[in-house]
Amino acid sequence: MSQTFHLCLATDTLAADAQTLGVTIEDLQSIQVEVIATLAQTNQIAQTAQITRSAQQPEWYLQLDYHITLPLKSLAAQLDWPTWQPTQVGFADYLWEQTCFECFLAGGLITDRLINNSASMNDVNEIGIDGADANKTSAYIEVNAGPDGRYALYEFESYRNPATLPPMPLLQTDGQTRAFINWTANHCPLSNGIANNGTANAEQNSLSAQIEPAIDSLTPNTSTANPYLYERSFAVPLSQLSNAKAFINDIGIEYIHPCVILSFATTFGTRLGTTALYFAPTHASPPDFHNLQYWSIFDKQAALAR
Repeated sequence: MSQTFHLCLATDTLAADAQTLGVTIEDLQSIQVEVIATLAQTNQIAQTAQITRSAQQPEWYLQLDYHITLPLKSLAAQLDWPTWQPTQVGFADYLWEQTCFECFLAGGLITDRLINNSASMNDVNEIGIDGADANKTSAYIEVNAGPDGRYALYEFESYRNPATLPPMPLLQTDGQTRAFINWTANHCPLSNGIANNGTANAEQNSLSAQIEPAIDSLTPNTSTANPYLYERSFAVPLSQLSNAKAFINDIGIEYIHPCVILSFATTFGTRLGTTALYFAPTHASPPDFHNLQYWSIFDKQAALAR
């Protein structure tokens, strides 16, 4: 089983975006974006510098599968979808300025206010974190990933805090190593199709060539009923989040907000530009992925792989 999210398009600039892209409002509303979140365990190879041996250790991952379907060839032709490149796999900032897969996670110490008031899950509405104060004080993590293999994970102490750009990278429990994601082959079990991309190690990054995601062509995919289908999948190892401010004990995720930014090339007279479309389960107005009041409760039971 998995927790499935059907993302909707922000409508604040919908009419202007449709005109710029040369399509109708209905065409843009026909774009389908689905994100599937799955909790699964796989075996992590544990190695030490002194002993050349491996020990199988169970490892929890949050698997995120992104499926995007465009209704028109003209939109597919304008979509900024860089080709998958194993050499690009690694940390990079400012991915949100292009086509970007995002996911925001919070849990454990949601806010000091909620804990001090002995609030429980029943005190939180089913759509997201209840109350404007929670948006100001909740710690959370942001995951960014680009179609070409680049990624970034950031940690915020509260709403957009620290306000520095680029944001503060999320570090692993050693306090020095940047957190990472593992790109996976679409529809493949984690135990069979996972590659560790946490370092610049050439041996590890070479694994990415074995799990090249599809699709990177404007040629219609005649094998499915959805000809302009784009997919990427990656997994977030949860062990590296265990000591982050937003996570405690076990899996630790209580709230989730998967989002997608689709960037399209546009022409303004003789000038080239871009138009960004924003997708999320629910939206603030104007769109603001960081606004915790619009996040969803993470359904751990539904997300557990069977």
